[in-house]
Amino acid sequence: MHRFTNKKMKLLRSRYGFRYFKLFIWLVISFIFYIQFINRHQPNTNSLRTNLISHSHSNAVSNMISESDTVSFLRRNRGSFNDMKIYIYNLPSRYNLDWLSNERCSNHLFASEVAIHKALMNSDVRTFDASDADFFFVPVYVSCNFSTNGFPAIGHARSLLKSAVKLISSELPYWNRSNGSDHVFVASHDHGACFHAMEDKAVANGIPEFMKNSIILQTFAVKHRHRCQDVEHVVIPPYVSPEKVRSTPVNVNRDIFVFFRGKMEVHPKNVSGRFYSRRVRTEILKKFGKNKRFYLKRHRFDGYYSEIARSVFCLCPRGWAPWSPRVVEAAALGCVPVIIADEIRLPLESAVPWAEISVTVAEKDVGKLAGILNDVAKTNLTWIQRSLWDPKVRHALLFNNDVEDGDATWHVLVALRDRLDRSYRRWRVVNK
Repeated sequence: MHRFTNKKMKLLRSRYGFRYFKLFIWLVISFIFYIQFINRHQPNTNSLRTNLISHSHSNAVSNMISESDTVSFLRRNRGSFNDMKIYIYNLPSRYNLDWLSNERCSNHLFASEVAIHKALMNSDVRTFDASDADFFFVPVYVSCNFSTNGFPAIGHARSLLKSAVKLISSELPYWNRSNGSDHVFVASHDHGACFHAMEDKAVANGIPEFMKNSIILQTFAVKHRHRCQDVEHVVIPPYVSPEKVRSTPVNVNRDIFVFFRGKMEVHPKNVSGRFYSRRVRTEILKKFGKNKRFYLKRHRFDGYYSEIARSVFCLCPRGWAPWSPRVVEAAALGCVPVIIADEIRLPLESAVPWAEISVTVAEKDVGKLAGILNDVAKTNLTWIQRSLWDPKVRHALLFNNDVEDGDATWHVLVALRDRLDRSYRRWRVVNK
């Protein structure tokens, strides 16, 4: 009787022990799911330090995800950039993504700040380990604050950028150790990092002190010394939609000899002693407005790109600043850019043969345009067009969603590679 009772008790213990074991396992699993739920739904503290840690852990997972053809290509050709690595700050959305609620933010002439950020996010040069980075990209969109007249208002740019720098310098050590010299910003506005459309005010303001040691990717550039380019900088193309360019049929037989559509004031306003376009556009309208070989229009038109694709010469006069998106639009659609902007430095000059694919006319000679372009048409137009229509030219001037070999972002990376002497990481290795 005693022996039977012992056996029965052992059997009961084993049964209940297994139940308790299952209950324990269930509690552990439930606890794990609960912790994951809390982590996913807790308020965003916007801590860059937290983001840095989470990125380091997620890198191993992201490497297992199948790559796009573009990223695979870059991985195979990583030597092109000398194993350069770029860390992208995961800033709070108020500095960038929130602005994308307005569709224009990613499609207007200053949108290279968005396009470069997007392409770098998908690029093989990106690293999630900040300690392994050569450069640090600061993604702040300052040109998406559109005013009532539809133009970007950038009066908030300095304070927004200053706030971003304060955040990254207080949360992480990388800005302070190099004083920002290995950090990269985009300033795709009229006068670059001076952040003002009017040149006199831009020069008076200058580049913000906290950005003077950094690398600026900017559209503004001139051949003479200028306060708004008195910083390490790379001259980039203004943004032109690659989708719109590629969807526009290009005509081999062009029926428009000279084309321009844009702002041309009959009576230019005196704005603080300055006139829009230095009166160049007014002179074009006055001199050639009734010339049948000049197709000049002052108002917007949805079929603007189709007009470029029909034209032999496209006038690219200066506005408030020397540069213009028309230079890229014309070149990308096979129309010979006629650049009328004294002292301008054109984007990606080491990659794009501007002297071979464009015509430059001094501002003082704008009244002689008809004779100058007639002479070009009679002499070397065919040679210019042959160089211009090389697919590499269009490709170099356009920003794509992913970095492509030879496109605009690719050339930006080449320019950064040539500045690897600014990499604190490499300096530290050499000086160990």
